[in-house]
Amino acid sequence: MNNWLEELFGVKKPIIAMCHLQPLPGDPYYDKQGGMAKVLDCARRDLHALQNGGVDAIMFSNEFSLPYLTKVEPVTIAAMAHVIGELKKEITVPYGVNCLWDPIASLDLAVAVDAKFIREIISGVYASDFGLWNTNVGKTVRHKMAIGAQDVKMLFNIVPEAAKYLADRNIAEIAKSTEFNNRPDALCVSGLTAGSETDTQVLSVVKNSVKRTPILCNTGCNKDNITRQLSVADGAVCATTFKIDGIFENAVDEQRVKEFMDIVKEFRKTL
Repeated sequence: MNNWLEELFGVKKPIIAMCHLQPLPGDPYYDKQGGMAKVLDCARRDLHALQNGGVDAIMFSNEFSLPYLTKVEPVTIAAMAHVIGELKKEITVPYGVNCLWDPIASLDLAVAVDAKFIREIISGVYASDFGLWNTNVGKTVRHKMAIGAQDVKMLFNIVPEAAKYLADRNIAEIAKSTEFNNRPDALCVSGLTAGSETDTQVLSVVKNSVKRTPILCNTGCNKDNITRQLSVADGAVCATTFKIDGIFENAVDEQRVKEFMDIVKEFRKTL
């Protein structure tokens, strides 16, 4: 098993917390009156709540850029780089980026802000809420090398939310061929939408289908199911469960983060 997760995050079964950025310039629901100052203030508040709550890593994403593009506008990358650059001195844990839903843009952003990893839809073809969703993993990996991002880890989301693989292939086949052809640093397994619970059985199928790639539970973790999910997965990406009242649109609730991470830390003692 590739052990880079433990090396980078310093713990077994790391929890990567999402810092969701408010709508950005160019997004349909951008708050022009509040401007970038509001985006930065909200990101700073959530960042500190997550870190104070004890998460192992942060991933910045333009989560409220709905509806998403599969090729983002340059202004989105610039705005995200501005926010992360402003917060950089306040970040105390390893961090990554997710420029939805564009792996090339995510890599460009990662290089600009010294992020350690990206998460994206990097391979496959899907029918999605955002139209026909194609990828070009060969081009993406070549771009990664060309821009000096050799050390940026790539987390492949192989069950994207709001989309279905176009070919009639089961998840075990997808996991095996993705590992063999693309050498992902990790595979992310999701539920239907952000906040939807990932099926533990699906996690197990993926885990048993690959030989060397870590598996991350990508959506729907909460304090009631996290030990079950981590009994299979090598880590988790968490967001909605950390929000006030567990509602996607809300700000991060530091107390909810602490309660969740206390359960995770107790679970790690059994490993």
